[in-house]
Amino acid sequence: MDNHCVFTGRFVFVGFGSIARATLPLLLRQEHISVGDITVLAPIIEDREWFVQQGVGFVEAQLTQDNYVKTLDRYVNPGDFIVNVSVGVSSVALMHYAAHVGALYLDTCVEPWEGGYDSPDMSLSQRTNYALRHSVLELREVIDKGPTAVVAHGANPGLISHLLKAGLVQLAGQLKTVLPMTRKGVNWAALAMDMGVKVIHVAERDTQKTRQIKEDDEFVNTWSVDGFLSESLQPAELSWGTHEKTWPVDAQRHQFGSRNSIFLERPGASVQVYTWTPLGGACLGRMITHHETVSTADYLTVRELGKEVYRPTVYYAYHPCDDALLSIDELIGRGWKPQTHKRIMNDEIVLGGVDALGVLLMGHDLNAYWYGSLLRIDEARAIAPFNTATSLQVAAGVLSGIVWAVRHPNEGIVEAEQMDYEEVLEIATPYLGTLTGVQTDWQPPQRVLQPFCAPGKAPDPWQFEQFVSR
Repeated sequence: MDNHCVFTGRFVFVGFGSIARATLPLLLRQEHISVGDITVLAPIIEDREWFVQQGVGFVEAQLTQDNYVKTLDRYVNPGDFIVNVSVGVSSVALMHYAAHVGALYLDTCVEPWEGGYDSPDMSLSQRTNYALRHSVLELREVIDKGPTAVVAHGANPGLISHLLKAGLVQLAGQLKTVLPMTRKGVNWAALAMDMGVKVIHVAERDTQKTRQIKEDDEFVNTWSVDGFLSESLQPAELSWGTHEKTWPVDAQRHQFGSRNSIFLERPGASVQVYTWTPLGGACLGRMITHHETVSTADYLTVRELGKEVYRPTVYYAYHPCDDALLSIDELIGRGWKPQTHKRIMNDEIVLGGVDALGVLLMGHDLNAYWYGSLLRIDEARAIAPFNTATSLQVAAGVLSGIVWAVRHPNEGIVEAEQMDYEEVLEIATPYLGTLTGVQTDWQPPQRVLQPFCAPGKAPDPWQFEQFVSR
């Protein structure tokens, strides 16, 4: 494929937080794509000087349900590209708008309008990413084909789905498993089933450190505090594997859609799960809800004669940086009342650190296999300004999604799973540090005597209840 593609429209970024700041320097120096006018719409615009010098235009504007059409009409024309990296602006509304105008679109997660995560009029089921994704699928049925809209394409969700495919191929090579092929390419669900993959963690550990001590009533993070707060407060979610034999006491099924995922009746940030990454080995992660948990469940389900015969259990196990963990613990201790002050770590990260983001494939003949990105903070700073290791991984997902959409401009609404993983990773890899696969004999601690376990027989390590820290 030609490495360069011509784009003559304007880029309109909605939001000017950590991810917009991380992505714009990459976009401005792209060799993959012609970049002309860039306009940023955001309610608060601070520290814009460097970006203004690069020719980026800024408009102070808060998009709301009442004004977003009128506001966007001033800046968006057919053939333009809307990049939604905001919080509290409906992804579905902007997708619908983009399709109507004839503009390309990308977001990093499916956002509701402000208050959509915690409205007292909504059930727990309606507050989940499963429900948000369902609204996207409904919109896709309505508008069918049209300008490409790439849904939920940052690091995770987004790049992690491409890393999953690459990891499955790597594991297949280790196990000498033949890739099952169809006319459209690899049958990924059949491949995962053939290899015996029972559990998949999006396993991430962040060790970036600063000398600036976290204060009381302050939430500190290496990427968007508002974004992390939103998903931390949502119910924990996971796709429910066909190998599971027990049912979590606080779990519920959805009453609409494919019902391939379940949710727990407590916030994801309060659920601790055992996991593993090459960065420090075993650790406790927080079961934060994410779009890829739900979309992967659909993608890796095998049905025969109308019956589900295979699906792995999939969820996000996140060990954020130490200051973010302290912030989460303080948040829980405050009865889930968000802190008054927020700080995104960047220049003050002077003690080093790495963000390890990958997939942990478990239950097969090699026990467990992690594949993903190991990115150091010094590497991230050498590549682009205004970045931490974490934000650069997200920016790589945004950039690769933008380039893919420009190369494939008439695909309608697409999720990461529908995109060519090799093409996307080719664009993103220069920003991801080291991509590596590591086999491990790690298993979660066997503390639960399962009721279906015969006397004298060790419990099944791959049951969900084995991973949850009680």
